[in-house]
Amino acid sequence: MANNNKPQVIQFRSTTIGGYNAVTEQNENFIGQRIAEARKRAGLSLAKFSTLLEEYGVSITPAGINKWEIGKSALSAYQLIAVSQALQMDVDFSLFMSMGKIPDLNEEGQRKVAAYKADLIASGRYKPQSATNIIKFIEMPVSNLAVSAGTGAFLDEGNFEMVSFPESSVPHGADFGLRVSGDSMEPVYHDGQIVWVQQCEQVALGEVGIFIYDGEGYIKVYHEQEPCSADADDFTDSYGNVHMQPVMISYNQKYRPREISAHAGFQVVGRVL
Repeated sequence: MANNNKPQVIQFRSTTIGGYNAVTEQNENFIGQRIAEARKRAGLSLAKFSTLLEEYGVSITPAGINKWEIGKSALSAYQLIAVSQALQMDVDFSLFMSMGKIPDLNEEGQRKVAAYKADLIASGRYKPQSATNIIKFIEMPVSNLAVSAGTGAFLDEGNFEMVSFPESSVPHGADFGLRVSGDSMEPVYHDGQIVWVQQCEQVALGEVGIFIYDGEGYIKVYHEQEPCSADADDFTDSYGNVHMQPVMISYNQKYRPREISAHAGFQVVGRVL
C-alpha cells in the first residue's frame, strides 16, 4: 500500500572525509536496506511491489527485488529512479531525468534557471505543481488476530475490522486480509504484513495457503508426501487405498516442515494471492 503522506526521505551518506565511497556503501548494502525499509513502510509485499514497478517500466520478479534488498544484486541507475518514484522516496534525480533538462540552454543558463526557480519557491508565492492522481479506495475486512496467533479463531466475524485500501493494491478475488505473525515465511512474507486471501477449501501443491491445524492458524506452502509406515494406517481408507499426507512448509529454512497428523483437525481456509 503506497504511502500517501509526506514522501520518504532517503539520504546517501558520505562515508569518507573526501566524500562518497561507492565500495563501502555497496559492501554495507546501504541502498538495498533503504529500499526494503521504504517498501515495508508502504505496506507492499515483494509480489505487489513487483507489479507496481511494471507501471514504471521495470520488469522484475519478487525474487529479483529480494536480491536488491539483501545486496545480492545491484540496481541500474534507471531502476533506482523508478524505485524511488514508486515508493515516493524523496531523492533528487532531476540531473539524470529527461524532465529535468531545459532545452536550448548551455550549462551556465541551466544553472541560472535552477537558481531562479529556487528563489521563486522560497518566496512562497510560487510552488511546484505536481500531477494529481485520483486514487480509488475500497474497504476490506482484515483480521485483528495474526495468522499464527494460536487460537484458530481469526475467521470469527468479531475479529475483523474494515480497513480502507487503494483499490489497485488489493488483488482481484481477495475476500479478506490477514496479518502475518513471525518470520517463518521470510523473505517473501514479513512479520506484520497484510496478506490477501481468497477463501477456498482446497489449494494446489506448491501454493501458499492459510490453514487451521489443531486449532491454530498458519500461513504455509502446501505440500504432500507418502505417509511413513507408522502413519500409513491412519491415511488408508476402507478400500485399502493409501492417501497422501499433507505437509505445511515454511520458506524460512530454519523451520522444519510440519507433517499433518490424521488425528488432529486440518482445514484449508484459503489461498494467498
